[in-house]
Amino acid sequence: MSFDKLTAWDRQHLIHPVTNFRAHERRGATILESGNGSWLRDIHGNEVLDAFAGLWCVNVGYGQQSVVDAAAAQMSRLPYATGYFSFASEPAIELARRLVELSPNSLQHVYFTLGGSDAVDAAIRYITHYYNSIGQPERKEFIALERGYHGSSGTGAGLTGLPVFHQNFDLPRPNQHHIPCPYAYRNPLGDDPEALIAESVSHLRARVEELGPSRVAAFFCEPILGSGGVLVPPVGWLKAMQDTCRDLDILFVVDEVITGFGRTGPLFACEEEGVEPDLMTLAKGLTSGYAPMGAVLMSDAVYAGIADGNASEFIVGHGQTYSAHPVSAAVALECLRLYHEGGLLSHGQSVTPSFTAHLQRMLEHPLVGDARSRGLLGALELVADKQTRERIDPSVKLHERLAAIAWENGIVFRTFGDSILGFAPALCFTEEEFDILFSRLWRSLDALLEQPDVMKAVA
Repeated sequence: MSFDKLTAWDRQHLIHPVTNFRAHERRGATILESGNGSWLRDIHGNEVLDAFAGLWCVNVGYGQQSVVDAAAAQMSRLPYATGYFSFASEPAIELARRLVELSPNSLQHVYFTLGGSDAVDAAIRYITHYYNSIGQPERKEFIALERGYHGSSGTGAGLTGLPVFHQNFDLPRPNQHHIPCPYAYRNPLGDDPEALIAESVSHLRARVEELGPSRVAAFFCEPILGSGGVLVPPVGWLKAMQDTCRDLDILFVVDEVITGFGRTGPLFACEEEGVEPDLMTLAKGLTSGYAPMGAVLMSDAVYAGIADGNASEFIVGHGQTYSAHPVSAAVALECLRLYHEGGLLSHGQSVTPSFTAHLQRMLEHPLVGDARSRGLLGALELVADKQTRERIDPSVKLHERLAAIAWENGIVFRTFGDSILGFAPALCFTEEEFDILFSRLWRSLDALLEQPDVMKAVA
């Protein structure tokens, strides 16, 4: 099929996620053709190094033949099995067992979804059912973080703390609330870990008190705020927020959609601080994007509250046609094998120092004000003035320009609208590929800075 015909059909028919419709029509699509390891090839044969793993998700890298084979074998044997009416399939059962085995000890039950957004929606529905079941129907208030991301679905987008996901969608809902996030680079407290942790704890306590302790259902958070700009809280923050939720008697929900499956070092970010949430949401690296799947992991206490509560004689009315899809489950099982027996988890940990060092060296560039990371999840924040940390005027549209320049230089990463660059390389990334990435990135920033209005904006 010709490129011109494909782009014309794309403009006419395909709605792209999180985009300005007319702006996309003017720009046109970048059509990808294939991928191998950490590299992508477009329809014109151009090769680019993908430093964002698709959308934080292709953790095992492109072209893993064993994953393709697992999907094909399952599709030949049993391409679909409903989870309704007590039906099940072998890969879904085995995957649930493996996730419980590998996740924090507090989590004993698994509900499978199609991705991260509906995993958050499922968590909210189960929490609502739980409190109604145990005779506390007044608990309907949910708290999350400003700049946090919990999907773009009808309910979860309200917990997302980014205004673009609220505008014209009548969100957040009246029972969805946000507290300030731990953003060290933009916080007057600076990078004092204890002060930042104490501030977050104080904000959560104050909001619960304001709403009424007996009315708050749960607090949702990411271990690292991904789409909000890869904001990395200090070590100890996640544990402190868990302990605060325990003290306040509200459910603690950790969204590991981005941070799970080796992204921050261990399989789950919760492991680093011994955190044991009441619920945890997963997706992305679960199947490395090879097939759609997400999950909600649930504690036995929440499960029992629903199972044995005041509506125990009725069915629990939540489900999806493709929940526990056998092909997706087979893909996820093979991804888990690659993380462990395949050595990808340990490889990702071994190249993390190189990634971190490269990010820190970028601070020498005139545009870079901050570098932050944990594991293979990192960000650079571009500023107009390093001393004052003044942001670059949004009207310059730095993110759009840099994305285009970087593509021409053979690299792709996330460019946020507030001049933050996000990186989430696949776990198979090599030290040589990091050398290529950051060399090309430096060259791209130089080219950006040479543009007259950009130079003027940072003068």
